[in-house]
Amino acid sequence: MNGAVDPIPGHRAATMIAERSPNLRTAEWSEIRGLFALDPGAIHLNTGTVGAMPHAVLETVDRVTRQWAGGLGDVYPPGMYSDHRATIAKAYGVDPDEMVITHNATEGVARVIHGLDLHAGDEVLTTTHECYSVLSNFNLLRNRFGIKLTTITLPTGYDVHAEQIIELFEAAITPRTKVLAFAGITLFTGTKLPMRALCELAHRHGLITVIDGALLPGMLDIDMRAIGADFISCSGSKFQCGPLGTGLLYMRNKVHPQHNPLPLPTFWPIISTWYPMKGSPPPRTRTSIESDNIADYVQSAGSASIARGAALATACEMWDEIGRARIERRIMLLADYARELIDERFGRDAMYSPAADPTLRSPLIAFHPFQRPEDAWNVKKVHEYTMRLQREYRLFTRWTEFDVAGSAHQHYASRITTHIFNDHDEIARAVDIMARLAAEMS
Repeated sequence: MNGAVDPIPGHRAATMIAERSPNLRTAEWSEIRGLFALDPGAIHLNTGTVGAMPHAVLETVDRVTRQWAGGLGDVYPPGMYSDHRATIAKAYGVDPDEMVITHNATEGVARVIHGLDLHAGDEVLTTTHECYSVLSNFNLLRNRFGIKLTTITLPTGYDVHAEQIIELFEAAITPRTKVLAFAGITLFTGTKLPMRALCELAHRHGLITVIDGALLPGMLDIDMRAIGADFISCSGSKFQCGPLGTGLLYMRNKVHPQHNPLPLPTFWPIISTWYPMKGSPPPRTRTSIESDNIADYVQSAGSASIARGAALATACEMWDEIGRARIERRIMLLADYARELIDERFGRDAMYSPAADPTLRSPLIAFHPFQRPEDAWNVKKVHEYTMRLQREYRLFTRWTEFDVAGSAHQHYASRITTHIFNDHDEIARAVDIMARLAAEMS
């Protein structure tokens, strides 16, 4: 390159993928598995925490970092990730003025929560099953400004149905409710909430909608605009398998009545070097044509790691080549298989994750592994179980903690997560290992 900087870092890595595997859309899953930097001696069933990066993503991080390390170029324009945001936005059915590349879902949701125009007495409705980053930031607003935070506890178990969840939210809305906040998929039990139905509920009550979508990208073939939310904060390093320190933030910036008929909410883009130093931005649009690029305001926050934006775009391009609908089908097929095996070995009553209603299923499956019911609130035992799986079998899972309606105790569960680099054989082997170790510890 004679010292020149690639004008669109990451595109070359995507080209390399295409050259090596020109038929990713029809490639066998065993071939696709070979694209990932996986430890051959381990079973990775914890994508709900972090995904495995493809080799091409790692190559992009290294190449673009080396291009810019010690360079004298102006880092601010490429730090806006204009081309990468366009690539990623297209993959999720939105426009670049609505897409921000963040450091992670936590940063994205914090910037949303603190940018909302909330005041003393305003109510936020959410659940006890939210990520700590959601609950802690709303609690900060409660302490700082005097908002009211109302939480409901989601139902758990095999037989939960979507109508139960919607009814719980609807019953908790009051005339002072301003925000409806919920996880697209809960990290604790893997419940896939009825996102569109909850957004429609919010529309009927004139509420701002904030979705913790950390687990959505790379798992589901989704159109973010069609969900109908105002904000969706996502991880780039979980199911999308981008590098650590990447996230996606969708911010509704236009009014499409078929998706969300409400006016755009007042939003203050904190941590911005783009917000005007004098005066105010243009009034927010009331149509399907933007009046101002809100995503630029949030994206512009000083110097940035150019490599991580390029690498995340590489991962997204790879997913587009494989086919996002195809990826979703594969992930869910493997999850259904894992769910059947867990049902056989541990029993249906051991499951915290919904299964009877297919609309609530996700590839995150949480269950109680031990024979004694009271061990469900023995955090030390569940933690040791998880650590022994990792130390003795190189089986990577996770334990989770959450409230259960009607229980005086917080419950602790074992959680596994399927992805496209898994296969039926290793899932069967993993469940067998988990069942044998649980019997030994019970």
